[in-house]
Amino acid sequence: MKFLSARRPWTLRRRLVVSVVALFTLLSIVVGGISVVVLYGNLTTPINQQLEHSASIVESRAGVKSGSGGAERQFPTGGPAGQEPGSITAFSFKGTLSGSKTALLGGTNLTLTQAELKPFLQIKKSDVISDTSVPGLGSFRVIRTAQLTLAERDPNTGAVVATAPGYEYFAYPLDQTQSTLTRFGLALGGISLLGILMVALATWFIVSYALRPLRRVAATATEVASMELDRGEVDLSVRVPEADTDTRTEVGQVGAALNTMLGHVGDALQARQESESRVRQFVADASHELRTPLASIRGYAELTRRGNYNLPKDVTHSLGRVESEAVRMTSLVEDLLLLARLDAGRDIETAPVDLTLILVDCVSDAHAAGPDHDWELGVLDEPLFVEGDAQRLHQVFVNLLANARVHTPAGTRVRIGLQKTDRATAVVTIMDNGPGIPKKLQSDLFERFARGDSSRSRASGSTGLGLAIVKAVVDAHDGSVSVTSRKGNTTFRVELPLASDRLDS
Repeated sequence: MKFLSARRPWTLRRRLVVSVVALFTLLSIVVGGISVVVLYGNLTTPINQQLEHSASIVESRAGVKSGSGGAERQFPTGGPAGQEPGSITAFSFKGTLSGSKTALLGGTNLTLTQAELKPFLQIKKSDVISDTSVPGLGSFRVIRTAQLTLAERDPNTGAVVATAPGYEYFAYPLDQTQSTLTRFGLALGGISLLGILMVALATWFIVSYALRPLRRVAATATEVASMELDRGEVDLSVRVPEADTDTRTEVGQVGAALNTMLGHVGDALQARQESESRVRQFVADASHELRTPLASIRGYAELTRRGNYNLPKDVTHSLGRVESEAVRMTSLVEDLLLLARLDAGRDIETAPVDLTLILVDCVSDAHAAGPDHDWELGVLDEPLFVEGDAQRLHQVFVNLLANARVHTPAGTRVRIGLQKTDRATAVVTIMDNGPGIPKKLQSDLFERFARGDSSRSRASGSTGLGLAIVKAVVDAHDGSVSVTSRKGNTTFRVELPLASDRLDS
């Protein structure tokens, strides 16, 4: 069962070709078998008629068949069996067999031995034609006459010395018939094989030609399937060619239905893109407009709190909370504004950036923010430059290290590594031995507003945008970011292309 389930499925072309060839092969076998049977009947019918004629002549004679006794026996040469070269005439007398075979050349009678005649004793029914094999002589078709009265005469005087019941046998050779049948079978088999080969090739080309429209439809569907339709602006202009959309054919019906579906999908994608664009524009505009009032709130709160005013402690505490929440709201607004700009496809500033220096700064900041974690940095002895925006890349690794710090308990070991690959890329890995990330969350970890559950304890609040910003910035740098996690080992991997002007150094 495992073998059958793992077997590669057949294509439609292969199934059609195999089906046609199998039907033709079956038809060839049936026709060939019928032809062989008919030819065999045509070849043996004259033999059967001759055997029946010979037996009827003998049975119509007087009921005494002469034989001769003594060491030298003589057999009749003028009987019916003597008319066919290669035939055998034999008779049984007193439980023994005697017989002769007419030679193919010259009609000379040859005396047969008891071993050669022994197969005739196995014939039990009279006037019934059967086949037997005579040792050393080949195959024969034999008939036995009805019971006769045979007489043995004295070779000197010719007087009858004994009579006894017996049978006479007539046998005609089948070697020529079987040889003809064999040659016909081989010729028929060769012609059938040639016909099967020709049918297979013709069917292969005909089916291949007939399936070309279906392959074009499948190619269109494959091209659409390879598009990234889940995000961004999508130009779904791919369609099945007009020649393959004729609804009078089955393939045309599929092609027309696919074009209709693609039209609906294209309209839906366009509507979705327009909606997302409006949302992004609203977020960008709202974020931009919120920056000024938030700065004012933060400024006035800080000014009031630091002013020489005799304020109650609860008011001072409230002003401090207003200021801290304004700072938090400002950070959220800045993150939303950054994502909106990246979604809009705005180009980032690019210049050669030394990842080593960025990681050193980020790890130093992380160590200051989380002294209860064990931070370990491993970098190369030489600078490693990538093409990018230093500020945005710094934000990427700050967010990743903050993620490792916030979502793991005190005492967690965090290792940061930097390597260079053979693909002209730099790889940064951030690994911790914390509790890990549940598998159900890993697929959505880089989505916006995605949050870890309670298994990764949080020491402070989170907007759920940190890892989304990481992915957006890395994607803008033509890089990739991924995560693998299990209990005791969570690794974030960031891969960025090296700076082109630094590859030879």
